[in-house]
Amino acid sequence: MKKLLVIVDYQNDFVDGALGFPKAAALDDGIAHLAQAYLAMGDYVLFTFDTHGEDYLSTREGRALPVQHCIAQTPGWRLYGKTQMLCCETCSNGQLFQAYKPGFGIPPAELTRLAGQIGEVSDIMMVGVVTNMCVLSNAVMLQAQWPEAQITIDASLCASFDDALHEKALDIMEALQMRIVNRA
Repeated sequence: MKKLLVIVDYQNDFVDGALGFPKAAALDDGIAHLAQAYLAMGDYVLFTFDTHGEDYLSTREGRALPVQHCIAQTPGWRLYGKTQMLCCETCSNGQLFQAYKPGFGIPPAELTRLAGQIGEVSDIMMVGVVTNMCVLSNAVMLQAQWPEAQITIDASLCASFDDALHEKALDIMEALQMRIVNRA
């Protein structure tokens, strides 16, 4: 069975845009290198895209977090740095997948579609931002979709704007029987 690398919301608006924070930018080399390694082994890479419309501020999430971000097809919505270049260079090789999500987690119908394309996987590695929001939410969704896959979170390639919440999210994922590696 193949392995799956999930790169959660590594988009411009979360790195150096509307909701950007310094720790996010530091992840770029490591995420791009890991993605290249997965592709070289013939495994899969899934990019999630936080995706909102112009009406974002009138949504439930927008009322709770009133910062317009990741508006579909804008520069802030696109992937960041070397990770973006990797996606552009290898988009059509059958190993890369994309999931667009209007909230924190990949919607169930989108997960079902992806599972149909990807098939069974033995291991899921997760990296990206924001650990205590979208990484955590997607880890739970992926565990439900692929209950037999070992889910691993690379703590050194995840980040949050709040270090304490980052650590708490790692604790929660570990309590949900996910493996945490490279934790400081």
